[in-house]
Amino acid sequence: MEFTRRRLLMNTLFGAGLLGLRSLATGIPISILANPRRALAAARLRSAAASAAAPQYIILATSADGDPLSCNAPGTYLDPDLAHPQGPSMAPTALSIGGASAVAALPWSTLPQALLDRTCFFHHATYTVVHPDEPKVLALNGYTVGNEMLVSLLAAQLGPALGTVQQEPISLGPRQASEGIVFQKAPQAIVSPSALALLLGPPTGPLGRLTQLRDQDLNRLNALIKSEGTPAQAAFIDRYVQSQAQVRSVSEDLLSILQGIADNGVASQLLAAITLIRMNVAPVVSIHIPFGGDNHGDAGLMTEANETVSGVAAIGQLWSLLVTHGLQDRVSFLSLNVFGRTMKAPKNLSGRAHNGNHHVALMVGAPFRGSVIGGVEPVENDYGAMSIDSASGRGVAGGGGDIELRDSLQSMALTFGTGVGVNAAFLAENIRGGKVVGAALA
Repeated sequence: MEFTRRRLLMNTLFGAGLLGLRSLATGIPISILANPRRALAAARLRSAAASAAAPQYIILATSADGDPLSCNAPGTYLDPDLAHPQGPSMAPTALSIGGASAVAALPWSTLPQALLDRTCFFHHATYTVVHPDEPKVLALNGYTVGNEMLVSLLAAQLGPALGTVQQEPISLGPRQASEGIVFQKAPQAIVSPSALALLLGPPTGPLGRLTQLRDQDLNRLNALIKSEGTPAQAAFIDRYVQSQAQVRSVSEDLLSILQGIADNGVASQLLAAITLIRMNVAPVVSIHIPFGGDNHGDAGLMTEANETVSGVAAIGQLWSLLVTHGLQDRVSFLSLNVFGRTMKAPKNLSGRAHNGNHHVALMVGAPFRGSVIGGVEPVENDYGAMSIDSASGRGVAGGGGDIELRDSLQSMALTFGTGVGVNAAFLAENIRGGKVVGAALA
């Protein structure tokens, strides 16, 4: 039974015939390994449906709790009637984002300036106050064609462009069932970091046998070229081939990452996400970073304060991992939760209720400009997101911007999709309403 589960996970991660693992071992693209005769006959690699000009991998952080991340971000310190945790760890602090001055809770100022300068804080609404609506919010609350989740739409375009083993996103646990990813109507399995480490981490496991896999595939390809090929075709294959030293380096590096996975917590999820991206398994990897949780009864907002500190630190840790592995220009991060939290002082200083009128999405990566898009203003009995001027990205009070509150979620999605390299026509066809905010893009 255990062997069957391991084999299923291997096939899920690396495809039929373990093509993804063999591609990692040889350096040869999956499309060539899958049909070497056709590749040799063409003598060049044809990329199927590569619709993205500068494709990015995506790490998505999402929460059905509706964490109060949005309550202490840049753009929420311009009105004294907004409630924030008290104490030195969350003190209002000046910082620079993309060359502009802003104020946020102290933890945001601890991030490297290089990271802040590619971090967009996008104020918008999610149009719901119901926890189980998390899947609906990930599908832009009905504004995608076929109610497809945003990251699934993006993954279907980015996967072929990146040459990943699969187009489907991968979710890393532990997670709530309502935070699972659905790809083209099919719920996607959740892979725990500890299971990934157990499968790949042992020296005698798949990563430890990369050199052996490399030599087996090269022997087969060389035999095919010798019997049917030409010198030009041999040179075509040689363009991709990694040396044994390169393969050993990849193996040792990935095994080293997996050794740091001790559980299924945030740090382990980050390491697992980096591993899956390094192995080119999927275009989107989903994780969970706590940022205060469902904090109705959070006395003094202490949980919110503590998890804002740890949550921001996790984003900093992700940046450090990306830089270490040379992925800082190839991976974009998106944080999108089911809703934000109420913010009016003093009633929210001992806990916060659900707020469907305001949420802050974090969009981080090389395609994004350090910026604060939109802002907050009094809405109904609390605060909500302002309308947005699409040209400048600034919030416009009283609904005077050309992006109204009811189009703000779709505008965030269009902006993020554009940033990660998905075709503009595809986005326009599949997301109803909204506008791209150019000020958020590098």
